Amino acid sequence: MNRFDRPRQALAISLAALAGYVDAIGFLSADRYFVSFMSGNTTRLAVELMTTPAQALIPALLLAGFTLGVAIGGVIAALAGHVRKPAVLSFVTLLLLLAAAAHNAGLHTAATAAMVLAMGAVNNTFQRNGEIAVGLTYMTGALVRLGQGLAALAIGQKRDDWLAHLLLWSGLFAGAVAGAFAFTRIGGVALWLATALAASLALFAWQLARRETA
Repeated sequence: MNRFDRPRQALAISLAALAGYVDAIGFLSADRYFVSFMSGNTTRLAVELMTTPAQALIPALLLAGFTLGVAIGGVIAALAGHVRKPAVLSFVTLLLLLAAAAHNAGLHTAATAAMVLAMGAVNNTFQRNGEIAVGLTYMTGALVRLGQGLAALAIGQKRDDWLAHLLLWSGLFAGAVAGAFAFTRIGGVALWLATALAASLALFAWQLARRETA
């Protein structure tokens, strides 16, 4: 995170908030399964295989859908070149638009599928040498780096990278709070708000790309 300038850090934190927002909606609308937190779905897959095998197909499909979303987003990123960020986020916006429309039509399985694909794809926004540089939908790494930074401070070493990781985690948390609040108050309309946020972030990414080529 510290390698990015302020606008890109702001974009990363905002996208983490979007991921938290969408994940909270998915969690509440899909029987407490996750659409972005695949570690949780992996644990549910293992537990359900041992307790209720008939239900294990659900987390398995979610894991497969997320992986497919990452793969499709990766292809888009590779083909888009210097406009990778806006191209990926435009794809994410389209998927969230489909999710909102599907939920509005009562097609809840299709809505969940579109959310999972979107959350997989969004991780391709920040890449370095073809590898994902910032995980936007999972925060274990950010919390580990935060803990390492705090340990360094405790023993007198000067490190300031922990703050960026704290802000990234805080973005995910705040987004999840907002998503849970919105979905419990206005239901599926909350997905339209997610679509609007994704679209605004895609436009912001386009502006960043234009500055790079100006």
